[in-house]
Amino acid sequence: MTNTTRGWGVLRDFQPSKLPNPTVEIVIPVYNEERALPGCLRTLHAHLREWMPFPWRLTVADNASVDRTLEVARELAAELPGTNVVHLDRKGRGLALRTVWGASEADIVVYMDVDLSTRLDALMPLIAPLASGHSDLAIGSRLAPGARTVRGPRRELISRCYNAIIRLTHGARFSDAQCGFKAARTDVLGPLLERTQDDAWFFDTELLLLAEHNGLRIHEVPVDWVEDVDTRVDVVSTATDDLRGLWRVARMKASGAARAPLPSRPAPAAEHPDAVLAPTRARSRITWEVGCFVAIGVLSTAGQALLYWLLRAWCPPVLANLVSLLVLTVLNTEANRRLTFRWSGTGAGRAHLGAGLLFVIGYVVTSAAVLLFREVQPEASAAAETLVLTASSVLVTVVRFLVLRLAVFRRTTPL
Repeated sequence: MTNTTRGWGVLRDFQPSKLPNPTVEIVIPVYNEERALPGCLRTLHAHLREWMPFPWRLTVADNASVDRTLEVARELAAELPGTNVVHLDRKGRGLALRTVWGASEADIVVYMDVDLSTRLDALMPLIAPLASGHSDLAIGSRLAPGARTVRGPRRELISRCYNAIIRLTHGARFSDAQCGFKAARTDVLGPLLERTQDDAWFFDTELLLLAEHNGLRIHEVPVDWVEDVDTRVDVVSTATDDLRGLWRVARMKASGAARAPLPSRPAPAAEHPDAVLAPTRARSRITWEVGCFVAIGVLSTAGQALLYWLLRAWCPPVLANLVSLLVLTVLNTEANRRLTFRWSGTGAGRAHLGAGLLFVIGYVVTSAAVLLFREVQPEASAAAETLVLTASSVLVTVVRFLVLRLAVFRRTTPL
């Protein structure tokens, strides 16, 4: 083992394929943590010396603490080699991370909470996919399969509801936005930090939403997590601010302000030199889009027909058609956004706005078809009406696919 310069920690023999000998900076944001900080830094420092195969540096980011946190941090930095302290005059975890991460000379930056709620055996799985070049960001998840958590029911419920709201409103694919255990490659982080605006607890969610919106790959690590009840987080206030933040990011996506100048990944290619590949035409994107759209369309049409048939026992034809078409249009649009056109990068707002306009057209066409049929066949049964509705819905679906593909879901996310 050899000591590195400029405050970096211990280096072991390890040569990742994409970032040869990457440097890592681990940031601990703190506010009034004079009690918890010594145990955190000593435990983390010992773990890094024993298990970290990369050059590392440990940085305490003090968020304008009013107790002895800054003094304690400086005493510990003098005691523990490779430890640095940054002081900020304003509070805010997001501000601290943006400041330290943005100025970091490391190849990979990490942050974790001072309470060390996440077990440190997840640290290398967090960093490894970034060092190899496989992923751009990595997050610890308390909600991914295999994760184990020990926390109270109130916080468990709030966490699950909040992450469900993120997936519902933004179509996010990551499972846990707020776990205090994240890492990123600095070569892609800079443009994202220029777009982030939150200085507090929503910073994590905003960064992940912007990363996903810009086509970056996010790796999830299921973690063991034990709640420390000595927390500085006001859960209710934080949840309210997070909901405002979700609305703000949605507006950024809709206006194009969320797009960052990031390099695109190379297209997927076979690793084996003698791989036998399917013809390009069979692997084309349009094949997937048509097949997926048809499958979703069949299920949606069947669902609309079933709901219409059920509603006709209580509602006139026009109202039954309106309700059934509205419900299935929302479900159909979200399914197509997440599956059929998942690489387009189109946000939920634009997708449902465009689908809403198509909904109006579809409602007029299908309602006109049913009313015309009843005019011609006034004694027809509800089942016959349903068949007419189904046929007109198929026609509307074909037109809808063309408009969605060419206008609403035209690709904006880099490959």
